[in-house]
Amino acid sequence: MKPNIHPNYRYVVFQDTSADYAFLSRSCVNTRDTIVWEDGNTYPLVKLDISNKSHPFFTGKQKLLDTAGRVDRFRKKYGM
Repeated sequence: MKPNIHPNYRYVVFQDTSADYAFLSRSCVNTRDTIVWEDGNTYPLVKLDISNKSHPFFTGKQKLLDTAGRVDRFRKKYGM
């Protein structure tokens, strides 16, 4: 393999700030923040706005739109 062409692939902690949830994974993302993880080691930290612990699709709080009802109301309102 050629030297100095590969990204810095390392362990990184991703933290969901809205759900107080964090997980350790491997990534090439650049970050300046660090955090001491549960194992006592210091890892780079990436702060997320949303993850599977706070996203409405995964939490079951997703609202589904009734498009068929909207179409019927529109047709009724405008006499179509």
